[in-house]
Amino acid sequence: MNTPLIQVKSLNKTFHLHILNQKKIKALEHVSFSMNEGEIVGLIGKSGSGKSSLMKCIYRTYLPSSGEILFNSDSFGMIDIAKATDHEVLQLRKNDITYCSQFLHVIPRVSALNVVAGGAVNRGITKEEAMEKANDLLQQLGLPEDLKDAFPSTFSGGEQQRINIARAIIAPPKLLVIDEPTSSLDLKTKNVVIDIILKLKDKGVSVLCISHDQHTLDTMCDRLVAMENGQIAETTQTA
Repeated sequence: MNTPLIQVKSLNKTFHLHILNQKKIKALEHVSFSMNEGEIVGLIGKSGSGKSSLMKCIYRTYLPSSGEILFNSDSFGMIDIAKATDHEVLQLRKNDITYCSQFLHVIPRVSALNVVAGGAVNRGITKEEAMEKANDLLQQLGLPEDLKDAFPSTFSGGEQQRINIARAIIAPPKLLVIDEPTSSLDLKTKNVVIDIILKLKDKGVSVLCISHDQHTLDTMCDRLVAMENGQIAETTQTA
């Protein structure tokens, strides 16, 4: 039997609100699940259910309060992300795990093409090859030709989202963690994004995705993990 790519075991995350007399908020409580290589898992649930906290613990934006996140990485072999050092986390982000948020955060006055290409250069791809890949991806995602040299800060929400997705997938990671990949897109572009992510899956990339878009969930995901009050309420196969 193959070893899962990621195993989350009894994960807990509690926030201490210092400005409210140390009030404690339990974001995650005894969360356990696993993902296989080449699997797409959709996290679903109401706002505040714990989806983003789980995703950010896996990417180690948040440090879990307790529990394990065992990840079968290329960089270190099996590693517990919850206990990894800052150096190990940086290496995992460089070589193994990519996080794509809903929002684009970039350096001002850097063109869309260079923003996307930068994601590949950071993974060791030559600048020339990265620019070519970036151009192809932005073309696939329907970004107008005259916007490729423009600054993303001037773009609409949907245009920025396409740049963000292109930057995240230009150098496919082992695990792609992506938040609302199709929320600001029209149906045609949604389907292009879904098709690109499914092609990544065919190459063995695993995808953990938060989405409220039923079309995206139905078309893309192998399995849905429903969260409620910081816990996993239900897991269902979609295929």
